[in-house]
Amino acid sequence: MKRSPRSKRPTRPKSALPAMIVPPPGPRAKQWLRRDEQSLSTSLTRIYPLVVERAQGAMVQDVDGNRYLDFTAGIAVVSTGHAHPLVVRAIRRQVGRFIHMSGTDFYYASQVRLAERLAQLAPIKRPVRTFFSNSGAEAIEAAFKLARYRTRRPLMIAFHGAFHGRTMGALSLTGSKAVQRRHFAPLVPGVTHVPYANCYRCPYGLRYPSCDIHCVDVIRDVYFKSTVPPEDVAAIIVEPIQGEGGIIVPPPEFLPRLAKLSKEAGVLLILDEVQTGMGRTGRMFAAEHAGVSPDILAVGKGIASGLPMGATMASADVMNWQAGSHANTFGGNPVACEAALVTIDLLEKRLMANAAAIGDHLLKRLREMQSRHRLIGDVRGQGLMIGLECVRDPETKEMAVEERDQIVQRCFQRGLLLLGCGQNVIRLVPPLTITKRDADTAVDILESVLTGVERGRT
Repeated sequence: MKRSPRSKRPTRPKSALPAMIVPPPGPRAKQWLRRDEQSLSTSLTRIYPLVVERAQGAMVQDVDGNRYLDFTAGIAVVSTGHAHPLVVRAIRRQVGRFIHMSGTDFYYASQVRLAERLAQLAPIKRPVRTFFSNSGAEAIEAAFKLARYRTRRPLMIAFHGAFHGRTMGALSLTGSKAVQRRHFAPLVPGVTHVPYANCYRCPYGLRYPSCDIHCVDVIRDVYFKSTVPPEDVAAIIVEPIQGEGGIIVPPPEFLPRLAKLSKEAGVLLILDEVQTGMGRTGRMFAAEHAGVSPDILAVGKGIASGLPMGATMASADVMNWQAGSHANTFGGNPVACEAALVTIDLLEKRLMANAAAIGDHLLKRLREMQSRHRLIGDVRGQGLMIGLECVRDPETKEMAVEERDQIVQRCFQRGLLLLGCGQNVIRLVPPLTITKRDADTAVDILESVLTGVERGRT
């Protein structure tokens, strides 16, 4: 009996090395780009014409068969790599049981198990309670509301350069780029932005560690005395490392001093670990590097390896609000919960340690590369959250914005996926599964592109 021929299925990326078959965008990609232009919102910020067909680990394949090494991880989301088999297995198993019931109105075990795991891990005073949502922005919204509910105070303090999301409450806390806030006023009132510990571009013209002023002292000595009386402040919200703001790593004493100030002023401390959390910096939460225990902690992005989820955690005495005060329909979705439970297991067993080790190797290689390239003014980061600041003049730190964009575009053409952040920073946030070979491949491509941009080659 003659067997019917099997339908041809797209093959998975076989190699960890990039392979460019046609210059992107290829013919199939161009078709999708034309359809996209007619059907999707113009507000989306596409950087280059990548149309993804499939992805595995740190490798992405486009619809024309080009293979790319992914150093974006879906904007720091797929912490366990694309389509990790254990995550995929957990998702399939749960989908076969039930997909949705709404944890707002009903009970199911996976939501409880995940909350218990997070309570064990969170650097928060025990016992810990968790509110689940669908994204990092929603986790911030919950933190914002909880702080006001718990304290009955109207004011919030956030930082210049901060990015907390684009929903109205999260946007009101954001201070990253004007385009993100333009035409959306009036925003939620009562938010004051203060200087972040950005020693690379200190607003006072000083340089850590020789400076004799500290940004935390400015909050206490200037803002608390002039514009935001501490008795009216519900919370201070801060990213342990600013992500969208330019991978800004503060001095080691910044967070401890901020936590001390919050406690002395009777103000809640909210840590936004949407990008820094879930193993990205080599610890489960970046706050652990500083030994800081926040009152409220928000996570998202990497918590469920690509499925939409956010979580807001707080000590039980803080997260003590009336039933109905805050809820949603899809938060704590059972499929996302199962993916998150497997993600945490993988992070604890190997991936956090891998992020720390490969991150150190990557930082070392990039700093060696910096000494050979005038365009790289600074290399900074922690674990696998790394930024390269591009400058035209190492002395004046004049921003090389156009050159940064050229580098990102040309790396894409060579098979390396990167994104920018801040005004002139290249962001490297690969999956936490990457190998030393992946890191070396990325640096080699980046250095070759840098050389071409510096020499004016097209």
